[in-house]
Amino acid sequence: MKKLFFSLFLVGVLSLGCQVRPKPIDYGHVGCHYCSMTIVDQQHAAQLVTKKGKVFNFDAVECMMNQLKDEDGTAMALFLVNDFDRPGELTDATKATYLISENIPSPMGAFLSAFSEEEAALHVKDVNGGELLTWNALKQQFKLDF
Repeated sequence: MKKLFFSLFLVGVLSLGCQVRPKPIDYGHVGCHYCSMTIVDQQHAAQLVTKKGKVFNFDAVECMMNQLKDEDGTAMALFLVNDFDRPGELTDATKATYLISENIPSPMGAFLSAFSEEEAALHVKDVNGGELLTWNALKQQFKLDF
């Protein structure tokens, strides 16, 4: 009976370690997987989660996109970006609307911000100028083909 209980416990613990889900970014303490800069900006950070549950954090959307040039995009389960209007809140990158505006600096200088709602992106664009992009347009801009 003890062996059965231990086996079930071990299976449960191991399955928890491989869950495919986002993990909170420890702002100010964790470095960007791409450029190693400490992640402090809660409006521009991003995260990739592989189908095996491994998490990669980025200080900016452009770092995530550049990292994807060296990764198999089909191995990723989740593409996440911080919502510019909700600092620290990750949203689905494939559904986000992106704004490139030289009036809104991002950590790595691409002036790239993500929004979970297109309406919010349009409002910020009206105030700051710039160009709106979809996920597919952003992938094209970074020459990603997955």
